Amino acid sequence: MNKKTIKDIDVAGKRVLVRVDFNVPLKDGEITDETRIQAALPTIQYLLNQNAKVVLCSHLGRPKGEFKPEFSLAPVARRLQGLLPNKVTFATDVIGKSADEAVANMKNGEVVLLENLRFHKEETKNDPEFAKKLASYGDIYVDDAFGAVHRAHASTAAVAQYLPAVAGFLIEKELKFLGNAVENPQRPFVAILGGAKIADKIGVIENLFNKVDCLIIGGGMANTFLAAQNIDMKGSLVDQDSIETAKELLKKAKTLGIKILLPIDVVAADKFDNEAKTVMVPVENIPEGYMALDIGASTRMIFAEEINKAKTIIWNGPMGVAEMSAFAGGTRAVAEAMANVKDAITIIGGGDSAAAVKSLGYGDKMTHISTGGGASLEFLEGKILPGIAALDDKD
Repeated sequence: MNKKTIKDIDVAGKRVLVRVDFNVPLKDGEITDETRIQAALPTIQYLLNQNAKVVLCSHLGRPKGEFKPEFSLAPVARRLQGLLPNKVTFATDVIGKSADEAVANMKNGEVVLLENLRFHKEETKNDPEFAKKLASYGDIYVDDAFGAVHRAHASTAAVAQYLPAVAGFLIEKELKFLGNAVENPQRPFVAILGGAKIADKIGVIENLFNKVDCLIIGGGMANTFLAAQNIDMKGSLVDQDSIETAKELLKKAKTLGIKILLPIDVVAADKFDNEAKTVMVPVENIPEGYMALDIGASTRMIFAEEINKAKTIIWNGPMGVAEMSAFAGGTRAVAEAMANVKDAITIIGGGDSAAAVKSLGYGDKMTHISTGGGASLEFLEGKILPGIAALDDKD
């Protein structure tokens, strides 16, 4: 990573505007998963230990440019007040009177959290005037919101034009693990892709073809690859528009000598329901009126054997409808195989697979769980991430 970090800049006594990712799930005003808050703490704590004044900004949900109380960051402010021994003040606006006063009254070693950035439509429009006002709250800008770096928003891109701009520890860590895995992997390098649609991951597959030794494909996207091999997937989700693309990708993999593993059996159900009737059958024998909703037992064994041989593994996307217990077995099997593999770098690419790994109790067994599903996917695709590109380069 050729970008400056907070270690490359003197922050003592300075006002530091930090873009964090506090887009946490809420239920009845309570935080149900504080992973993203915990992930931001090392950077915040470092800045406080350096006697900086820390101004935090984040989005939460999609309020679409207007104030909606259910998207307020107030619950996050309350949690921060419990986590940080220093004084934490919550500004009830982003660039208004409350924010102005809170920042003006800060002392060294104190924290201000601004209200939800997305209460202003200017945030997602990457508006320069909005960014300029945000920048007026800091002497230095730190981006530590990996989950938002693939968006060119005011708080991730435009703001960096007005202040010295560096990465926080979380972004440094994300780029180190994802970057090393993709550019300099220990081999064999296995990538596991799941989820619903091929269309979302064509760029990722093509980029990984130049890097991996084996590509494992499960979830709904596997159905389209199987259909591309003239297998009748019956009532299963198949992306008809991507069948020709799947054929091309399979042909390209063969030409490049890359191993692709697809399911050989599935858990099929008569309806999309946890209480549905299910059968475990070879992919060629799905009964009429049934749909594939998970990988089967033989597939799980084959995938686990391949994972067990690997030295670098990246996983993005569940193997089935993992949020329903009846169809979570394949995702659990992959998580278990990754947790048990010896001496390997195991990386979960955020999103649904990260949620599944944590809920199944394997979170602490992985080398790294990315905090950004969309960002990690675009990174794996080889795209330039606007929030990273905006940061200052090392000399």
